[in-house]
Amino acid sequence: MVYKVAIIGAGIISKSHLKAINEIEKLQAVAIADIQENKLQELTSELVKPYTNYKEMVETERPDIVVITLPHFLHKEAAVWCANQGCHVMLEKPMALNCLECDEIIKAMKENNVQLLVGHTQHYMAENLKAKAIIESEELGHLVMINDTRHLNYYSPKRPAWFFEKEKAGGGIMMNLGSHSIDKIQWLTGSEVTSVKASLSYYGQKGNVEGSGLVFLETSKKVTATISMSGYAGVPKNQTEFIFTNGMLKLLSGQGLWVTKGGEYQEIKITETIKPFRLKYYDLLRGIEQNRELNSSNSYAKSIISVLETIYRSHECGRELPVRK
Repeated sequence: MVYKVAIIGAGIISKSHLKAINEIEKLQAVAIADIQENKLQELTSELVKPYTNYKEMVETERPDIVVITLPHFLHKEAAVWCANQGCHVMLEKPMALNCLECDEIIKAMKENNVQLLVGHTQHYMAENLKAKAIIESEELGHLVMINDTRHLNYYSPKRPAWFFEKEKAGGGIMMNLGSHSIDKIQWLTGSEVTSVKASLSYYGQKGNVEGSGLVFLETSKKVTATISMSGYAGVPKNQTEFIFTNGMLKLLSGQGLWVTKGGEYQEIKITETIKPFRLKYYDLLRGIEQNRELNSSNSYAKSIISVLETIYRSHECGRELPVRK
């Protein structure tokens, strides 16, 4: 069977989705929708039709799968509506603005018996998969600590304006990029974040969202972790360090993985066979065809939002808080 796929949103990330879809025999891209017609020009063709209204697109094309790459505040509405049309959904992270919206999405998916995959790409990167295997093998001993650091210019003029409106984005650098860090910590350790102490700053030159944050977390496996995020001026950095009783791992997602057992870091040679976006679609297809729980299940994707909500509450009250289930 070949599954028809339609994409909602023609931003930068839609190009990666379209490329992956075109590389998989079981998938056929049939249409893409965006309210800005100029964005559609380079993505459409004789086979991929342009639409400016996604509901019209879905009702006309009747796709099996819909890919949602819209701003965060539109995730819930689009996901629920598409589920009600009987479509399986590939949804860009974060799942929604808050847990209540996540619950609405989950309810719609169950009622319509369709699959949802929230695209937490960290699960599909070759060096991340290797790091997870090493952690699970315990060849470096017991994992005791994780330090995740991300610095970049979050206030780049290329970033769309809605990212700086809390009502539309849900938050700033923590909501958008911190979700990757939370996902990385939970998924790689096979655990859940259980408590959070956070301090955020709001010194950005535009908008009402946070521009940096320092978060202390503890997981259900009693592993402690820190997330350090800065969107202000400085040298870009994206690194996760795992500290074990007998060594350390240094992970640069998308770049490489290094290990030490007491001496200098040595790079681990990793051969990437399949690109992360293609792996996401293979995962979704397995869920559809085998009717089984996906790598990034509904409840797991909601757990990321639960941690994010706790981070914002912890900053507001100034103390450590448990993560609500």
